[in-house]
Amino acid sequence: MIRTDWTRDEIGGLFDMPFMDLLWRAQQVHREWHRPNEVQLSTLLSIKTGGCAEDCGYCSQSAFAKSGLKAEKLMDVDAVLASAAAAKAAGSNRFCMGAAWREPKKRDMEALCAMTAGVKAMGLETCMTLGMLNDDQARRLADAGLDYYNHNVDSSPEYYEKIISTRTYQDRLDTLARVRAAGMAVCSGGIVGMGETRDDRVGFIHALSTLPVHPESVPVNALVPVRGTSLGDKLIAEENVKIDDLEFVRTVAVARVTMPKARVRLSAGRESMSESTQALCFLAGANSIFTGDKLLTAGNAGADADAEMMAKLGMVAAETEAKPCRAKEAVGF
Repeated sequence: MIRTDWTRDEIGGLFDMPFMDLLWRAQQVHREWHRPNEVQLSTLLSIKTGGCAEDCGYCSQSAFAKSGLKAEKLMDVDAVLASAAAAKAAGSNRFCMGAAWREPKKRDMEALCAMTAGVKAMGLETCMTLGMLNDDQARRLADAGLDYYNHNVDSSPEYYEKIISTRTYQDRLDTLARVRAAGMAVCSGGIVGMGETRDDRVGFIHALSTLPVHPESVPVNALVPVRGTSLGDKLIAEENVKIDDLEFVRTVAVARVTMPKARVRLSAGRESMSESTQALCFLAGANSIFTGDKLLTAGNAGADADAEMMAKLGMVAAETEAKPCRAKEAVGF
């Protein structure tokens, strides 16, 4: 059963379950909706790095950060397509392109649409994250063949206000609604380990699981504190630099239970997780990872290490899916 009426108390109750009971429930849900030993492999490329006008406290690409990261121009279309071809050859079936922008400008749209169409023509699923979108931008990207649009809510509405001031929570929800209306699938998740409480993790899951249609993809990131960012400096000074592994697994499990059809992706922070922790995340219902050596600007585990781990666990890479669920189909029209 797909529910969109979860209450915070219900979600809090899931977090409070005995750990083994929660994993058992999450695995039951996972097996009902997904192939149990299959993992989607995705590759993420930064197509425009640094200089973002947003003040997200965790992000080294913010113009407000003092991380030493220099702003770069949008990559050439051919260079992006070459990276996509390499990702496909390495086994990825989704190619995600990220730009450090508040929103794309009109002059960028032609190149972005060309990248999308070119990657799509390779038989890869396409995903972009470009900041906020207006209706026309969403329509153009959908027409170019963009399957997924990523726009994370990051945390609970309450904690969000403590880490970002240049964009509201409602701004993010509005962009997700435009993406859905344009017929693209939604990729939206958040970051844990930012100094938030469990109540904030409850609020983060609640925000996504009560959308009219759940995101088709839910990335769960573990914060990688970066010196020169306001949040990174604060957490490093407090020696509060890593979320408890079991609490991270709990978050994955609750996301699986409340959003059964979504692909739950292990994203940033995975490079510092042991294979045992990652195995628990898969048991909790995670079924997608970013592979390769780099995520935007942060390090990643690497394709060889991922292949070795998956072989140990008897897990296989998912094949490219058919066209994802579109907006009208998703709401039963």
